[in-house]
Amino acid sequence: MRKHLVGLAVTEGAPVLELAIPCEVFGRVRDGLPRPWYELRPCVPAGMPTLVSNGFAASGPYGYDALARADTVVVTAVRDIHEEPAPELVTAIKAAHRNGARIVSLCTGAFVLAAAGLLDGRPATTHWNHAGELAARFPSVKLDPGVLYVDDGDVLTSAGTTAGIDLCLHIVRTDHGAAVANTLARRLVAPAHREGGQAQYVEAPFVADHDPGLAPVLDWMREQMAGPLTVTAIARHANLTERTLIRHFRAVTGTTPIKWLTAQRIQRARELLETGTLPVEAVGEAVGLGAPANFRRHFIQAAGVTPSAYRRTFNARGVRASA
Repeated sequence: MRKHLVGLAVTEGAPVLELAIPCEVFGRVRDGLPRPWYELRPCVPAGMPTLVSNGFAASGPYGYDALARADTVVVTAVRDIHEEPAPELVTAIKAAHRNGARIVSLCTGAFVLAAAGLLDGRPATTHWNHAGELAARFPSVKLDPGVLYVDDGDVLTSAGTTAGIDLCLHIVRTDHGAAVANTLARRLVAPAHREGGQAQYVEAPFVADHDPGLAPVLDWMREQMAGPLTVTAIARHANLTERTLIRHFRAVTGTTPIKWLTAQRIQRARELLETGTLPVEAVGEAVGLGAPANFRRHFIQAAGVTPSAYRRTFNARGVRASA
């Protein structure tokens, strides 16, 4: 039985960590894992040494043309999403795909796959911070910025950096089964499967609330978020009709008063879950999201995981999650 050949596309300025992930998963033979394991071949432009990030250089006997002979091709994050990928890399990836290879991108490597036309009409993901740019430049991609990775059969994409570990372990699980993937995850001291998606790692969106007329209302809403707030109550406080409030609110913040308030409540809940000691059910009440079921529903919708799972991930104080 021959080894499954993995071609790793090394690009100028590629992040070292993202190059290391496929090297550790596919290029290192470990005791307790099946034989034969994968054979990893780093492929560099024209077979010449290539400077990657942080002063490191990659070299080897294989150029991009070798990607066309691989069973799986991995394209890691690129140095700059605004740079056009090397034409010889795009050509090699297309050839590999035509030859039946499984094509994988990690993080912003999705921009290379999109430039090659491999994501047209397909579901895909990339780092949440660059999802808007990918969607704007390649509108035919069915982008899902909320997940850790997407497996669309012969084309797979992952979110930012460590989501590359999730996807590579998923590939091992697909090829060798859950028991092998779990063994490898333990050796890497990594979770075999993470809860939720990228949403739990996304920074709170900036809301332009500098409008001098609305800013005091927004401050008041933040102060009152623990209690019940309705559009009627907010309009009364602002001395506006409900219709005028909604129109002005959308013009300034881009959303409705209640949606803005819910986002503020979720952000405050994140802070309490990350740094506080309140029980999970008390956090929901403290931010005005009420009963545990309602809090859980809104939090999952915003962060992609339950409040208790979020606390387990981000609370450095080791507070026990109860729900």
